Amino acid sequence: MLTPWLEAFPSTASQLRDEIDEHMGYKLSDIIQNGPSRLLTETPNAQPAIMATSIFILRILEREFNFRVTDHFDVTLGHSLGEFAAVVAGGYISFQDSLYLVRKRAEAMSQATRSAIEQYGGEYGMVAVISHPEHMASLIEAIREFVGISAEDSADLPPIEQVLIANINSKNQIVLSGNIERIKTLIAHVRQFLGYDPRAVRLKADSPFHSPIMKPAVAVMRQLLEEPSKVKGCENDDMITFPGQLPIVSNVSARPVCCKKELKDLLARGCLDTVRWWDSIKYLDQEARIRRWVGVGPGKVGRNLVGKEVGMRGKDLVKGGGVWAITDPSDVEEVLRGLEDTAGLMEDDEYSE
Repeated sequence: MLTPWLEAFPSTASQLRDEIDEHMGYKLSDIIQNGPSRLLTETPNAQPAIMATSIFILRILEREFNFRVTDHFDVTLGHSLGEFAAVVAGGYISFQDSLYLVRKRAEAMSQATRSAIEQYGGEYGMVAVISHPEHMASLIEAIREFVGISAEDSADLPPIEQVLIANINSKNQIVLSGNIERIKTLIAHVRQFLGYDPRAVRLKADSPFHSPIMKPAVAVMRQLLEEPSKVKGCENDDMITFPGQLPIVSNVSARPVCCKKELKDLLARGCLDTVRWWDSIKYLDQEARIRRWVGVGPGKVGRNLVGKEVGMRGKDLVKGGGVWAITDPSDVEEVLRGLEDTAGLMEDDEYSE
């Protein structure tokens, strides 16, 4: 994830790499670059690595290309863990404090999973479910009826019985999280009683994120978000600044955050609550009329999900915008040119980005 950037921009990238390692207190960059894969995919390393890489790329854009987020965009958001990169990009929290929170969050999530296994046994994880768009509403309803619980009222059920919709990613994809056997039973129920066969794909996740098993992590995050900043010289300041430089749309509410108290609450709940990504994209596309979308970080899943919903990929002069991703130095030129080419375009006498 880092190597192409270190090769393309050695001076700037090396400084940023060292900054990440200093903030983490160990050489996370070595794990990102050299693995082994087993170590990198462990939640306490994987989550900081993903978030750090996103901001690493953003900082290179700022320093090497004089790219300013506020010059090009009107709003920020991030998918699940990506929300912590979004709050940095939006000016709500420092990179150092965000790394600290993400590391502690990952540790709390891993501990919650271990505790569930030790106490109840069983296997836990996440499964993507892909269905035809016309079946999605009935699929979600059937799952909720079958499970019979939500994030708020699952406290009395043992983890062995707990499954929730972790993500609603698009018009044809959701993710289930919790006990794997329970998920298999649920999918069999859907196939038997709804009369169609959604495709189910097990994800490479070592914890059931956004499931009731993560409830202890929410309490940890609430405490952490009340701590002072870890940035030298800012130890008397709150970690969270509000307002930021850009509005941020929450995964939990699928709407812009209105105050500091709400932002802290939503960031904490993000361990447990459903990621309403599809609702967020629909809001930004249909109500806020956003026309230019750029994903920054490892992987292009976010770009693909957005592109399918808004009907764009790359530059689209007809619709007056585009959907891009910057994951590699080779992406930068196309994205910057696309932003420049679409900067003056208007649709329905209204321009937004």
